[in-house]
Amino acid sequence: MAGLCEGGNEPADSFKAIIGLIPFEKNSQIAEYLGLKNAKDNTGHCLRRLSTILLAGSGANILILKRHGGCKSTTVTEGYGENSIESKKRVTSLILKGCETWTLTLREEQRLRVFENKVLREIFRAKRDEVTEEWRKLRNAELHALYSSPNIIRNIKSRRLRWGGHVARMGESRNAYRVLVGRPEGERPLGRPRRRWEDNINMDLREVGYDDRDWINLVQNRDRWRAYVRATMNLRVP
Repeated sequence: MAGLCEGGNEPADSFKAIIGLIPFEKNSQIAEYLGLKNAKDNTGHCLRRLSTILLAGSGANILILKRHGGCKSTTVTEGYGENSIESKKRVTSLILKGCETWTLTLREEQRLRVFENKVLREIFRAKRDEVTEEWRKLRNAELHALYSSPNIIRNIKSRRLRWGGHVARMGESRNAYRVLVGRPEGERPLGRPRRRWEDNINMDLREVGYDDRDWINLVQNRDRWRAYVRATMNLRVP
């Protein structure tokens, strides 16, 4: 079902709507066609809201959304755009469960970025080129400009540092701390060593300007460690 609403400040029962190929002049006709209760008293608010949310997902600005939905409140109109962004945040929260313990290679980070960009393109849809007037996919830089929150890799790295600081302050009586500082016995197999979780911690800290490998002592200063965690979250990397 596709809903199209026209007439920004006109009375609620006067806008024209199209469902499929069938045009309707009044909200009551739409409600009757859909089999809704109290069709004669239907104001069409749900249809206007749904079509405005879909338009917000395609990247329309606030003025277009207000005119399309017949809204006078900027706050209410901004909420329509948040509905589509919220769906992306819910997907991200499910994916990032347990990410504090992940050990990621550069290839795996790239695959996560590609996935995130794919989700954002589903939300913001295509863009009409001002020169050629043809629809095209949004570029990565345009996606990140529209979605101003830190990307998925920034989230993972900041959560990993936060968890690392928590474990490093636990003390020797906790098993998690003993696993962190312990050294396994025996010989390792031939070949290049696999990347360790602690290697990711050191790499994340180098990105924000901390080159000392003895990060466990740094963790004891909570304020300073918290500053590095925040810097990791807000770091802008092309």
